[in-house]
Amino acid sequence: MDILQLIDRLEELFNDAKAVPFTHNVIVDEDKMLELIDQMRIAIPEEVKKAQQVVAQRDRVMAQAQEEANRTLQLARDKADQYVQKDMIMQEAQRRADQIVSQARAEAEATRVDADNYVIDTLMQLQDQIAKLSSQVSNGIRMVQEDQMRKATSPPSSIATNVTDKVEK
Repeated sequence: MDILQLIDRLEELFNDAKAVPFTHNVIVDEDKMLELIDQMRIAIPEEVKKAQQVVAQRDRVMAQAQEEANRTLQLARDKADQYVQKDMIMQEAQRRADQIVSQARAEAEATRVDADNYVIDTLMQLQDQIAKLSSQVSNGIRMVQEDQMRKATSPPSSIATNVTDKVEK
């Protein structure tokens, strides 16, 4: 399941929770909360796999760009050799070969930069999503622990689980 869907379900669980009068606490189904946390733990490795796939895709793009640059360089060398054989146009051939080589290098570098930028953007987005999720999971765990501490220090008259309504970041 997508991590964002799990976060939405967690938010729904809090929104559907019943408020405890005169407090900022709500009553949440502990089993549902723990089930969502377990599903999030399972989903996070999937997000990491996606990031690894993005890196692998970047490596393939870079390898293709390098291969294309090598082919273009070889074509430029072949052309240059043909021009050298003709005495009168030797200088023009060298200039054109240099231009092709420069263009191939520029294209390869542009492709490499584009691939790196794509990977950086994608990984930064993934990092932000994982950081948000980690924060939300930490807050959920902290709320459940705080609730357990309140239960341990209060009389055992309440069966429901109290969870803080809003957590400031």
